[in-house]
Amino acid sequence: MESESVPDVVAAWIKGWVVSRGAAEPVAEPWGWTIDVGQSKHVSRHVVPEPDEPTVRKLVGATTAPGTWLKLFADDDTVRPWLGPGWHYDQPGYLMTLPLAERARTKVPGGYTLTSWTTGGVLRVLVRTDAGHFAARGQIAPTGATAVADQIETAPEHQRRGLGSLVMRTLQNAALEAGATTAVLVGTPEGQALYSALGWKTRSPMASLYFDPSDPASSGA
Repeated sequence: MESESVPDVVAAWIKGWVVSRGAAEPVAEPWGWTIDVGQSKHVSRHVVPEPDEPTVRKLVGATTAPGTWLKLFADDDTVRPWLGPGWHYDQPGYLMTLPLAERARTKVPGGYTLTSWTTGGVLRVLVRTDAGHFAARGQIAPTGATAVADQIETAPEHQRRGLGSLVMRTLQNAALEAGATTAVLVGTPEGQALYSALGWKTRSPMASLYFDPSDPASSGA
């Protein structure tokens, strides 16, 4: 998928993300997609793979519902002048891909156990201490040739012990076994460093914003 355009990679990410999160099917729009998520603070999201000022200003101007999110595949500074009151930045994201060609080696560090299970087509991985305490987790949704990794997390007190790499490699292997040839994710700034070390390639930055007019500290002008 390295030769695919950013909009194509975004489309693959959305396809797996809605499976991973149990969200509604994406509704195609001229500028991208709208997805109903159905949470009190995340009612819906608009995903725009190639944002421009007229499109973003139109979406911003038409938004009245708190809990509406924008996922704009550009950096924060580019989209900042296009926003209005009530819009707030979440942390930046990075669209990343990884070719899946061979199984990655995995080894569970001493003092930890790894459990995995599949429900609704989504494989989940959980790492716990031998005493049963949460240490790390992640999940991946294969959707044909691509698979979307999601909700990767390592508890702060268990970081830098190889658990993030263990989770990612386990998910990558599961996706490969399911027939996927490319893995896709949107990572945080912290996650980007880990994924890059594991061979993932950054394809685009992503500005992530939500609408909350009750909070006066808005990111828009």
